[in-house]
Amino acid sequence: MKKLLNVLYITLPDAAISLEDENVCVKKDGAVLLKVPLLTLEGIVSFSYFGATSKLMCECARRNITLSFVDEYGRFLGTVYGESKGNVLLRKEQYRISDDARGLEYAKSFVFGKLHNQKWVVERAIRDYPLRVDGVKLKAASVQITENMRELLSCPDMGLLRAAEGNAAQSYFRVFDGLVLQNKDCFLFENRNRRPPLDPINALLSFAYSLLAGECRHALEAVGLDAYVGFMHADRPGRASLALDLMEELRPQYADRFVLSLINRKEILPDDFERSEAGAVLLTKEARKKFLSAWQQRKKDEIKHPFLNEKLEWGLIPHVQALLLARTIRGDLERYPPFLWK
Repeated sequence: MKKLLNVLYITLPDAAISLEDENVCVKKDGAVLLKVPLLTLEGIVSFSYFGATSKLMCECARRNITLSFVDEYGRFLGTVYGESKGNVLLRKEQYRISDDARGLEYAKSFVFGKLHNQKWVVERAIRDYPLRVDGVKLKAASVQITENMRELLSCPDMGLLRAAEGNAAQSYFRVFDGLVLQNKDCFLFENRNRRPPLDPINALLSFAYSLLAGECRHALEAVGLDAYVGFMHADRPGRASLALDLMEELRPQYADRFVLSLINRKEILPDDFERSEAGAVLLTKEARKKFLSAWQQRKKDEIKHPFLNEKLEWGLIPHVQALLLARTIRGDLERYPPFLWK
């Protein structure tokens, strides 16, 4: 079992990273801010446009330490990694599935998992905060999402599947604002918007989705799959379509509930945001640090995996789902089991 990633995040936009005496060295204006032994790391994520030296990139590639770059909006830009591993027969079968009718069945599993988990985000709010939420409104959304789950199981093509997913998303995000229990004057959610996010909640969601997409991509590559050839998201140059497929079922509980907990526990506050000249709402530098620290801590929490029936850290869930997907493609499992959370 793969250990929980030990990841170093470089959040200073004007910091440079290099390799010095087997240590990752973080410098700003020539001054050393931090040194971390490279052998203790499995990943580095840089928000800095100053970049990394070629020596560090080459050594990370040699040791299979992922070096990822993210922009100020939290969007994943790319990763330096070593020789691709995995069984060529596995990837060839993945490519065949992506081009035939079997791809629809995998897409149904991903979307079914997403809708199931959206439903239970809503149901958990009804259960945990009966006096603070509009139970009738939330229950109506839950019932509608359940109906969409039934519809997607019999969808004959990808178009109708996407329609069922879109209808469920409307029901889910229509009541999402009702799940915000603190600082509602600032954290008002009207609709999902991105590129750029136009309000604090969308800024948080976009940041979380970007981190989750990167982790799903790493997980898929680690088991030998091609993260860029998906079953639901169309192929597009530079887009990790299979990573986007895999993350669909994990969005509601891995990212959405995480964002809600940051707000409802007042770990992220109204003053933690700034607005750019273009109108984009962004987390401040200090707020990004708080977000990433909480994200890493969240990954250490344990949960009982519904299919394996054993306790795992949250941070291992993308890796477990990638492994189950690879086993299904190889024929070891009859059907891919999505992560169904309650």
